[in-house]
Amino acid sequence: MELILCKNYDEISERGANIIARAMIDKPDCILGLATGSTPVGMYKRLIEMNRASWIDFSRTTTFNLDEYYPISPENSQSYRYFMNENLFNHVNIDKKNTYVPNGSAADAEAECKAYDAMIENSRGIDIQVLGIGINGHIGFNEPDENLITGTHLTALTESTIEANARFFDSKDEVPRHALTMGIGSIMRARKIILLASGKNKHDAVMKLLDGKLTTACPATMLKLHPDVILICDEAAYNG
Repeated sequence: MELILCKNYDEISERGANIIARAMIDKPDCILGLATGSTPVGMYKRLIEMNRASWIDFSRTTTFNLDEYYPISPENSQSYRYFMNENLFNHVNIDKKNTYVPNGSAADAEAECKAYDAMIENSRGIDIQVLGIGINGHIGFNEPDENLITGTHLTALTESTIEANARFFDSKDEVPRHALTMGIGSIMRARKIILLASGKNKHDAVMKLLDGKLTTACPATMLKLHPDVILICDEAAYNG
């Protein structure tokens, strides 16, 4: 695992955007795995700037998002489909038909998850997967547990994750209690992974990611088994 230590959040965003931009230039039909939450927003803003300056071109890019609340309508302002449209897709020259987010309004969650994995596989797989990390070490919505699931699946959110995400809703009670998420196996099949971590509240999770142990109590530690992972974090996340 490569570590890129940055001074602050802005530098994290710049370094992450540069890695993605280079991949898009080298492979114009690049397939990106994208994440939501507050951490990647700065990186998305930088990618929008690069696109508007004609440094990068999204016209042949395909994207797959890690996860989506369940149940939730794509039109809901708190859905991850809405988030991606507002923070990236609406502002670049990407064909939205080539942007995939798990369907939070699917009648059959299990069938949706199987179809999502099949779409990723049929697309030749993800070239670069962007990840954030939860304070409890979750990646996507793969929460700490005795067992981790490999494929995309329906999962219950932990209380700590619900509390962390409550800031995006009018109240904690409005946060969905379940989500559709890529599993650990789905994430690990990406050819390259970049993980962004910012803020001292992520320090414990980052330290577990950098020690020599694997534990399902910190799902992010599974990334130690991947051959090409870049951790991009700021001094606050690294030093605590």
